[in-house]
Order: sequence, then structure tokens, then C-alpha cells
Amino acid sequence: MALYIQKFGGTSVGSIERIQQVADTVIKTKQAGHEVVVVVSAMSGETDRLINLIKATVDQPNSREYDVVVSTGEQVSMALLAMALSARGYSAQSFTGAQAGIKTENIHQKAHIIGVDVKPLKQALKANIIPVVAGFQGLSENGEVTTLGRGGSDTTGVALAAALKADECQIYTDVDGVYTADPRVVPAARLLPTITLEEMLEMAGLGAKVLQNRSVRYAGRFKVPLRVLSSFSNNPGTLITYEDSPMEKPVVSGIAFNRSEAKITLFGIPFSHDVIIKILQPLADANIDIDMILQNTTKDNCFDFTFTVNREEYRQALTIMDQIARELHAREVLGDNKIAKLSIIGVGMRAHIGVANKMFATLAKEGITVQLISTSEIKISVVIDEKYLELGARALHTAFGLDNNETVEEFDPVMINHKPKL
Repeated sequence: MALYIQKFGGTSVGSIERIQQVADTVIKTKQAGHEVVVVVSAMSGETDRLINLIKATVDQPNSREYDVVVSTGEQVSMALLAMALSARGYSAQSFTGAQAGIKTENIHQKAHIIGVDVKPLKQALKANIIPVVAGFQGLSENGEVTTLGRGGSDTTGVALAAALKADECQIYTDVDGVYTADPRVVPAARLLPTITLEEMLEMAGLGAKVLQNRSVRYAGRFKVPLRVLSSFSNNPGTLITYEDSPMEKPVVSGIAFNRSEAKITLFGIPFSHDVIIKILQPLADANIDIDMILQNTTKDNCFDFTFTVNREEYRQALTIMDQIARELHAREVLGDNKIAKLSIIGVGMRAHIGVANKMFATLAKEGITVQLISTSEIKISVVIDEKYLELGARALHTAFGLDNNETVEEFDPVMINHKPKL
């Protein structure tokens, strides 16, 4: 008997009919003799509906009340699924994040999980009850309801798998697994049967929407066997592995991109030893994450400073930088929220040279100008004009030999008889 954590995303529970289909999947796992803990997201569109209600009520919502409102979406899903399972003759019980023992830090909207008290879930499993847990939420050290940020239900699933020492955490989504690129943008993209943790971390962090970046980091930290599957097909999905064999890997394994980028540049900043701190500290104080940074020195003992932020935080960051520019006597501040980040990822890049040159040559051939560059051992990211994003993604996918059409065998997720090598 194995223990599986099965997490179902918003589209998987997007209607009563789909909730009934999820119940069938869970029951199939039980009928195979396994234990299962289910984690659910809010029904597709529900979180956006709740956020719009908040925005219609106030311009600047209190973060505590914000979390109280948006956390209710998952509670509806968990209770409906528990009812559907019970109606089929299987004992099931819904758990909020707090009831499931998920403890978080004292931060709203972007809280991190700091621990899981597994006693309530273990008691339910021992009583042959299927726990159905609300993803995306927890309880802070101060006893407040908190949420984990967009995609946080993935992190809930991985955290429970780590705490319960599950045999596998299965993330059910509306796609068949992890592709070499977003197939909606790159029709020639193909399903990856496996992907290394490093590659998945980069792809998640660089814009791939299949898994929340934090959930992948959590899985890597605790060596959680993780598989991405579709709720709507029997394809084998993608298994995240913890082995790195670059000699057997292609140079580039995937293309990722992120449209939610914005760029801010401060021009003509008088140089001083602590000026970078004066720029970055107010952004950190406002809990605004910075991605790419570029500094250019000019001839008059001044420099230009460029950085990128999430587009949702662009206006706030620009307002802060306007004030900082006045304090630092910078010449001007310019912003651009019509950019995008395009990246190539692959552990095989470690063993090959000329990858960057090929990337830039490919983009140049298509008339695409590179504005910013960021690199690591297994990825190269560039900032480009957003209107060229899809063209650039398809060109790179072809240039690095990722175009292919492959058939995949059907897969029964409850018949897994192996574990990935850890």
C-alpha cells in the first residue's frame, strides 16, 4: 500500500461535473489499495471573482481581510469534493489549511509554510477517511488565516507529501505535463517524460505556469517524488527527477517565458558607495521582488540603473523610484511595462559552448533586440519587447532542435510500482 498526495487545480474542479470526475480518480486510487490525501484549488475563476469583489469594495484592502476573503474559494472546493466522495460510499472529510495543521509565517498574501502538524491527517487516514485539504492557505503563528500566493495549492500538496512521507505527490492540471515550451504559443512543443529538478526550478521561476516555483523548491529540499499529470487524459505526465546526467541530455531542454515583466531605469545617478542600497532598500521594504539588474557607468561620475519587477508591482515600484530619484538627484526615471522575459533552459548547457551565441544569432535573425541578459549554468534569459515574444519563442524552439511530434503511452497513476531515484 502506498500513500499518494493528489492535488487538483482550478480547472480540474472547475464545475460539479469535473468535481465528480476528480472523485472518480480518487476512488480509483483507493480501490487499488492505496491511501490518498487530496488537495484542491478554488474552482477556476473563483479566486479572480473574489479579488474583483475586494477591488470593488476598497482601493487598498487590508491584507488580513484580503486573505480571509480569497481563502474561501478553496473551502468551497474541498467541501464539495468531500460530499461527492461520501455520496459514493467513501468516508471523506474536508480540512481547511488550519485544520490540516499547515503553519505559516506571519505574512499575508505571500506566506511561507514553516511546518505541518500531521496528526489530524494521520488520524483521518487511520480511520480510513479520505482527507480533502484546502490548498493555498494556512494558519500563522499569530492564529491568522494566511494565503501562499498564486499557485500556492501546489506548495500545499508538496508540503503535505514531505510531512507525511508520501510515495509520490501527483499534481493534476489541465495540461499533460511539462512541455518543451507552452504549446499554446509553440505548437511544435512536446511533452517531457522527465525533467531534472534544476531544470524545473528554472522553468517555473522563468514563467512556466505548470508548477509554482516555491512548490518545486520545497520538493527539492525534501526530495519529494513529484509528478505532473492531466486531469483529462491518461498520458504519463512528467516525472521530476533528482539525477543530473548532462551527457544524456539535450543542450536545451525547454523554452520558458514570462509576460508579467516591467522595466524601470534611473538615469544619471551621482555615484556614492551606498547608493545601490538607497535604491533597493525601499523596494525591499515594500516587499517588491527584483529580478534582473543592469548598471551602466557614464562619463560624468554618474551611472544608470535598470531593473525588472513583476508587472503587477510596476506602478508601486515606479512611484517609489520617482521619490528615490529626487532624493538621489538622478536625471530622470523611465518605465516600460510592455516587455517580456524569454529564456532557454537545459542542464546540457554545462557541457556545450556557443549556446549564448546561437541564441542571440537566432533572435537577431528575426529582428529581435535584446535589452537585458541574465545567465546561470543552465539558463540564459533575455528581456525583449513583448510584441516579439511568441516569434522569439518559436524561433528558439526550432533552432535548438526541440520541435518534434511524439506519441505517448497511456498511464495509470495508481499502478506506479517504482520510485524515482533520490
